[in-house]
Amino acid sequence: QVQLVESGGGVVQPGDSLRLSCEASGFAWEYYPVGWFRQAPGKEREGVSCISDNDGTTHYADSVKGRFTISSDRSTNRVYLQMNSLKPEDTAVYYCAVLFTPVLRENLVRWWGQGTQVTVGS
Repeated sequence: QVQLVESGGGVVQPGDSLRLSCEASGFAWEYYPVGWFRQAPGKEREGVSCISDNDGTTHYADSVKGRFTISSDRSTNRVYLQMNSLKPEDTAVYYCAVLFTPVLRENLVRWWGQGTQVTVGS
């Protein structure tokens, strides 16, 4: 059974940092990239970043390049999203996702986590 459990969300101020964590289990890491999507109020869900465990390649949305960093730790089955220089427009529910292929498209997600809220600003 696939389980994706996100943690680390919260309320921060613009310019602050936050690290999201996704504990991912129940699937073959070598075959599936793992990533993060987000959905802001009133907007469609969008891909943020993903990582392929077999070769370590990463992908980022243009809106977060240079500010966010994705990483994985196979020893703990976790994927992290380090978010720096946060902006109010980063406010969203962030979802951990297992993808069929390392492309940040919602229709290429095989499994979803439940999401964790990130709020930047008051």
